[in-house]
Amino acid sequence: MFSNVGTIDRLLRLVIGAALIAAPLINFMGLGASATVTYLMIAVGVILCATAVFGICPLYKLIGVSTRA
Repeated sequence: MFSNVGTIDRLLRLVIGAALIAAPLINFMGLGASATVTYLMIAVGVILCATAVFGICPLYKLIGVSTRA
């Protein structure tokens, strides 16, 4: 399997994913008020971080997109 996520895309995914994981854990601006919202934010953050680390995005593969130059 080849990488389909470029460097800038990976960096953005990692930063946004880490923010989504950290925000409800530190109760940033009340974002962790609902357990459902907290778990959803953490799940999306983990997915973004995983795709950044591995460099493969299944959604990109499904629609035939690659940000890797």
